[in-house]
Amino acid sequence: MRNYIEKRVIAEAQYIARTGCTVRAAAKVFATSKSTVHKDMTQRLPELSMSLFESVEKILADNKAERHIRGGLATKAKALAKKTNA
Repeated sequence: MRNYIEKRVIAEAQYIARTGCTVRAAAKVFATSKSTVHKDMTQRLPELSMSLFESVEKILADNKAERHIRGGLATKAKALAKKTNA
């Protein structure tokens, strides 16, 4: 793995561990695609730091479990905004 990729993976993992953000949010901060961040966290990070991977893995699992709730809240907000503008 190239040095710049290793640095990016560690930086992304530390950011996710510190903030508890989603893959999408981390991708915006690091100006990469969410697919890249996901691959970095699930495939590349275990090779570099297992302890960091375990903490990030827990956060990603929590975010995945809450994903349907956030989607429902966004849909509800969109419907309310549409109703008030009508």
